[in-house]
Amino acid sequence: MTVHTATRKRLGQRAQVTIVRAVSYVVLILIGASMLVPFLWMVSTSLKNLAEAQIYPPRWIPRDALWSNYRDVMTKIPFGTFIVNSFKVSILGVIGQVLTCSTAAYALSRLNFRGRNAIFIVMLSTLMIPYQVTMIPLFLIFKSLGWVNKHLALIVPYWLGGAFGTFLLRQFFLSLPSELGDAAKVDGCNPLHTYWRIYMPLTKPAVTTLAVFTFMNRWNDLLGPLIYLNRPEKMTVTAGLSYFQGQYYADMPLLMAGSVISIIPTLVLFGLAQKYFVQGVVLSGLKG
Repeated sequence: MTVHTATRKRLGQRAQVTIVRAVSYVVLILIGASMLVPFLWMVSTSLKNLAEAQIYPPRWIPRDALWSNYRDVMTKIPFGTFIVNSFKVSILGVIGQVLTCSTAAYALSRLNFRGRNAIFIVMLSTLMIPYQVTMIPLFLIFKSLGWVNKHLALIVPYWLGGAFGTFLLRQFFLSLPSELGDAAKVDGCNPLHTYWRIYMPLTKPAVTTLAVFTFMNRWNDLLGPLIYLNRPEKMTVTAGLSYFQGQYYADMPLLMAGSVISIIPTLVLFGLAQKYFVQGVVLSGLKG
């Protein structure tokens, strides 16, 4: 009787776990599907004509798919130039952010000096300052440097470090064995060589995570280009798409077609870096 009772209890626990897992999967699938709705609407609208895009309630499947909208996006505005500018700003921003944040994170995690913790706390406190507070002072500084209508205004700030990137990489550095640095010191490596040859090759997940975040932030930035750029040959994709939207009029099919094209690089990047991205997010919080 006791054996049968224990068996039934184990079966009941397994059934309960299976039910909970199945319900969790269903909920996650529904949440994921709901997040795809805006993307599907964007793709659907990009294949409609202007009249069909404005009807209400909206028709999800266009009667006649206008693939020519994607061609018109490339011909009516210098969209290719916008894409090149976005790649330039994003890639240079990623390089600067990775280099400066990794060196700062290494110093704050592996080098012992007076005031290290105080510097780290002050740096983290800058995360609480909204961009709108520093927007006007930064514009005045960049204007005095002659950087208006130049990509330097969008690139240089990312070569001066960042609180979020430094925090992310510092947490990852702390999760690595300190014996690695001690062994490198015994072998005669100075701190710079230890950082570059020992620790950096091991931080691929965290660096990839920071690179993905930075690239998406730079690629999708709209406020910065609108503030500093007003020449068509200097605009990025996000600012260039504003040509299809005016104060009283918006060409929604072309705007959505341009938006679909603009998200392809971020989707490809995330797909290629997904493995390291997940590892970096998980491992960066293991040790404080």
